[in-house]
Order: sequence, then C-alpha cells, then structure tokens
Amino acid sequence: MQSVVEQRRSLFSSLIRRCSSILSLKSLHALLIREGLDQDGFLASKLLQASAVSFSGHMDYAHLVFSRMPNPNLFVYNTMLQGYSRSNSAICAISLYRRIHGSGLRGNSFTAAFVLKVCGRLVRVVEGNEIRAQVLKMGLDSDLAVANGILKWAVACGRLDEARKIFDEMAERDPASWSTVIAGYSQNGMPRDALALFREMQRSSMEVDGFTLASVLGACAQLGSLDLGRWVHAYIDKHDVPVDVVLGTSLVDMYSKCGGLAEALKVFNNMPEKDALAWSSMIGGLAIHGLGERALEIFAQMKRSNLRPNCVTFTSVLFACSHSGLLEEGKFHFDSMSRKYGIAPQIEHYGCMVDLLCRAGQTQEAYDFIMSMPIKPNEVLWRALLNCCRIHGDVELSSCISKHLLELDPHGGDNYVLVSNVYASSGRWSDVTRVRGLMKKRKAEKEHGYSMIELNNTFHEFVMGDESHPHTAEIYEMLDKMNVKLKSEGYVATTADVLHDIDEEEKENALGLHSERLAIAFGILQTSDNQPLRVIKNLRVCGDCHSVIKLLSRVYSRVITFPHIGVSISSRKLPSKKLQISQYILFIGHCLPFINMIILGLPIWLVEEFDQTVQTGIVSGIGAFTLHPLAFCIQVSTDDRFETKSWDTKSLD
Repeated sequence: MQSVVEQRRSLFSSLIRRCSSILSLKSLHALLIREGLDQDGFLASKLLQASAVSFSGHMDYAHLVFSRMPNPNLFVYNTMLQGYSRSNSAICAISLYRRIHGSGLRGNSFTAAFVLKVCGRLVRVVEGNEIRAQVLKMGLDSDLAVANGILKWAVACGRLDEARKIFDEMAERDPASWSTVIAGYSQNGMPRDALALFREMQRSSMEVDGFTLASVLGACAQLGSLDLGRWVHAYIDKHDVPVDVVLGTSLVDMYSKCGGLAEALKVFNNMPEKDALAWSSMIGGLAIHGLGERALEIFAQMKRSNLRPNCVTFTSVLFACSHSGLLEEGKFHFDSMSRKYGIAPQIEHYGCMVDLLCRAGQTQEAYDFIMSMPIKPNEVLWRALLNCCRIHGDVELSSCISKHLLELDPHGGDNYVLVSNVYASSGRWSDVTRVRGLMKKRKAEKEHGYSMIELNNTFHEFVMGDESHPHTAEIYEMLDKMNVKLKSEGYVATTADVLHDIDEEEKENALGLHSERLAIAFGILQTSDNQPLRVIKNLRVCGDCHSVIKLLSRVYSRVITFPHIGVSISSRKLPSKKLQISQYILFIGHCLPFINMIILGLPIWLVEEFDQTVQTGIVSGIGAFTLHPLAFCIQVSTDDRFETKSWDTKSLD
C-alpha cells in the first residue's frame, strides 16, 4: 500500500495537472506551502513545469518557484530553459545554461535544443557558436533535435552557406530539416536554391508539409513564376495538404505578385480562417495591382469581421492609398492609426505617406512632413523625395536633399545614380561628373538592371545590350522588325530619358537595347500569336520603353504583363474591374524596403512616374537576390544545385 506521503504527492500532482489557469495554480501553490510540501522536489518540479510550460508567459512566477528549490536537477533546469525559449525573457536562457555548466551538471540533448532555439530566436551568433562547440564536444550533434537546432540557429543568423554544409553533413533528416533550409533560402532572396532543394526533397521521398510549401510559394513569388506557383497549388490539392492560414496566405501572396489577382481573390475568399496577415496580404495584393479602392473595401470588411488591424495591415492600407493616388483617404488612415487604434507609426508608414504626397505633386509638404517626423528619416524617404523633385523640376530643394541622402548612405550606389540623374535632367553636367567621380572614389556599387521572361516553365534573363543568349542573332533581327513597326505607328524616341551627355542618335540606340525590349523580342519569337508575355524586371522602366511597350502590345495584339505589380498592357479594352492602365500612379524613386513587411517578408519597390496618361511599374520581388549579368535559362545541374544556368520546372513533378 502507498504511504500517506505518497498518497498526498499523488493527490497534489493530479491537482496540479488539472489547473486550468495561473490563478488556480497559485492557489494550489499556497496550499502546498501551508501543508509544508512546497519543498518536496517531486511536487515542486510539477509546479514549475505547469508555470513555465503549461502556462507560458508567466516566467517571473516560474522563476520564483525555481529559486525556492534547494538542489534543482537537470530536468528542472531544462524545464526553465523550455519556458524561457517560449517567453519574452528568452535572453535569461543563455545565462541559465551557463549556470548549469557551472553547477557541474552535464547538459543533455534537451538542454542543447532549448538553448539553441533561443540563440536562433535572438540572432546570437557568438553564444550560438559557443554552444555549438560544446555540443560537438559532448557528442550531442548526432541527436536529430540538436542537429535541427543548430541548423535553425545558422539560418536565423543568416549563415546560409554554413547551414547548407550542416544540412549536407546530417546523418539523419526529417521534414523540419528540409523545411528549415528551404525557408532560409526563400527568406534570404535565394529562390532558385530553395526550389532546387525542394526538388531534392521530393526525390528523397520525404513527406512535404504545408510549412515547406509555403516557403516554396515564397520562392515562386520572388521569381514571378506563375506557372510554377500554379503547379505548387495543384500539388497541394492533389496530396490533400491542409490549407491553413499560413499556406493560404502564401498562396494569396504568390498569386498577387505573379499577376494572378483573380486566383488570389479566389483563394482568399475560400479560406475558412483569416488572420490579420491574410487580410493584409490581400489588401497589399490589390494595392500592387493599382486597385486601391477595392483594397480599402477589403480593409472595411476586415474591420466588420471584428479583427483588429495591426501595423502590417496599415502598411498595406497606406500602400494602397499611395499606389492609387488616394491622398485624403491616406491621410485619414494614417491619422486613425494612433488616434483610434493606438498604433505608433513606424518608418514604413511614414514612407507610404511621403510616397503619397510625392505622387500628388506636393513636394514641399512631403519635405515638411519628413522634417517633422519624430523618428529619423532613412535613405528610402530621401530617395523618394529626391526623385519627386526631379520629376517636378524642383532644383533648389533637390540639392538640399541630395546632401542629406549622400551623407546618410555614402556607400549606396543607387543613391549616386539618382543624384546624378537629378543633375543630368537639369543639364548640370559638371555636377554629374562630380557625383559619378565621388561614386567611383567611394567604391559604391549600383544594382544592375535585368529583365526575365518565363517561357515553357523556363526563365530567360537579359541585361542591356545582351549578346550572350544562344538566340542573340534572332533576337536582334526581331528588334529591327519591331523598330520598323514602331516607326510606322508614329513612334519617336523619348531621348530625355537617356541621362548621358551624348548625341541624339546614340541615345536612340541606347534606348533600343534596354533589357525589357530584348525579353519581349525573344518572347514574340518563341510564342504563338496572341499569347500573353510576362516580363519580370528588377528596376524601373524608363518612360520611352513604357511607351514602346504600349505600342508593341497593340501592334502584335499581345497582353504584356509585369507580374510583380500585376500590370497588364493590352491593345483591347479592359472591363471596368480589370486593370485600367490610366489608373496607375507609380512609385517614385528606387527600392522601398518596407513593403517587404506587407506580404510575408518579401522585398518591395518604388517605381518612377513617367507620364500623365498611362503609367506602369516594373517591380521585382527578387530583392537581395542578384542574378548573373548574362542571359541564361535556369535548369538543375547534375548535382541539382542552381549553379549551371538551367532548370526546368517540369522536373518537379
């Protein structure tokens, strides 16, 4: 028979398990103290487990329980580490881990896994290296949970090469191992590496979960690959992968960025559950397609559903107002953030307002707005305002802003190019030479522009004046034919967009070799009549190319789509709910990094306004991902890494 002490232990242990709230747990703790059982090691550990793990978020109370335990064992320490890894006091886990080693106890795989999780969450590189070395010394790295912990830490710290090496050397892998590296690639602007690894995962017959597919969809969105995104969607349906709010939001994001707005809306409307991120993604998706009023309608639906908008939602809303020229609506929603919802505006919200004011032509108000900000403006805001000054010919203000910009970010090559273009547009060639010389002296590098076109599940990339493509001769022959047809339509080159001190003929030749024209020429060559063309571009389109694309659409009866903002240029009249080109008010300046926070952590852009009748934007979600400056087709090499220039999406079947 059990002794009285054992019976009481069993009773109180059962009562601890049945506690449904932290309040009831505290009441039971008080009873244990009154009964003199609070120092019982077994019951104290149960009490600690309930306070630190079952009711996470109450680590202060868990620490109080822990501090009253005279000789905590490794289980007790691990319980505290687990609780800290889930709480806002995660930093305490690192000091507690050091205390474990100082006490003479030897940590186990649980100890290592919990503290590595904290190092990854807090992006602690030094401490992570220290713990990893200890793990290797103790021989714990063979444990799958520990190996996955090291892998996640390396990815969280942005050490993708190291993470891949760890992954390749793992003796055993589970779906979490694959998902971690695929997500790391996708979230760090390496979409082709993500897709290559996903292909390897399929060949290994490893089970693919929704989290992995969400990362793959993110890679598709960065590449602007609608066909591959549709394939992933079909895979989800075929294998009955549950579409939860994360996977559903990823589908909405992918379709929005790849030009499939109707499909994005269908997925969104069919989602049984929507959180703030899902609503924000749909609002942002409509915004990048220039449908600001419809985006605000979705925002109104969100509020009617009693879901409280957060700072990400307001970034999407302000972006929608900015992208559609809804000045008064933008001011109203910016004011309501703090007034109604108590959300302090962050730099991305101020950026949307500056963009909105700039595109409304209110340059001085935008400058005053920046100067009155309670937080320090970054280079993105100054770039947007500087480009606005260039468009509206405000030379005096642009000189002041140029100084701010180059002082704030002296190594950003795009800044020097923008300042140089401002001077060039006003004919100040001596200042252009001075700025270009300063750029060279400071070794500031500019991102090179490229255009990609997806044909038959294969991507082809071009840079300006590219002659490296296997079909170069045919492409340039098609360019000549296109130019003949353009001139028969009355096309005259807008050489003002060539901001170099050269003669008119050289300017016309330079315009004719822009990467988007090469991509379109290749697309016309390789596709049947009336087939839509989808071009992906990492930088803005010049005003002359914009006019040319409109004419080419009419001459060849093609819909030419730039999927990352959902803009279609068509010779046919579009229905009222389709995209009306004349509605687009384009981004000003260069890349705005804050839109990445709108839609699942992906990059965002600012595209310059070109004319008053038809505007379009060419935006890329590639972000930090830099392609080789040669035209190529993407396929998987013999080692299934994206190192050899080619990749066929059909192989993913």
